[in-house]
Amino acid sequence: MSDSEEKKIVHIHLPANEPFKTTLTAGKHEIISDEPRSVEGGEDQGPDPYDLLLMSLGTCTAMTMKMYARRKKWPVEDIYIEMRHNKRHADDGANCEDPSSKMDTIEKELVIKGDLNKDQLDKLLDISKKCPVHRTLLSEISINTSLAE
Repeated sequence: MSDSEEKKIVHIHLPANEPFKTTLTAGKHEIISDEPRSVEGGEDQGPDPYDLLLMSLGTCTAMTMKMYARRKKWPVEDIYIEMRHNKRHADDGANCEDPSSKMDTIEKELVIKGDLNKDQLDKLLDISKKCPVHRTLLSEISINTSLAE
């Protein structure tokens, strides 16, 4: 996991003969993404884009906690994370009739196995919010899109 200034490059290919099945390539690694069968043309041959977003955040969270625990020589065994995404209205209920007033919400539920005390678990909870992907998602972000020549 790197938080460097170096540009990350991945390639995405959706061929003409596939409704949604997409091949994602990062270096020598390849993943298939698709839409579920509930979407017309979806074949459910891989995680959908929101699944991939949650997987990315969850993976980064687990790795960040593990790196921290290893540096501290804490006896972390297994880490499990359940990720959930939905859209809901802000807690104040203002504009609840307007569908565009919904906010994306991601929930992370952590299970950290090992002989850890409450202070260590609390610190790992805090560290879980500091992984690079978490910080990216909460930061001001710019997405620049262009057509290749």
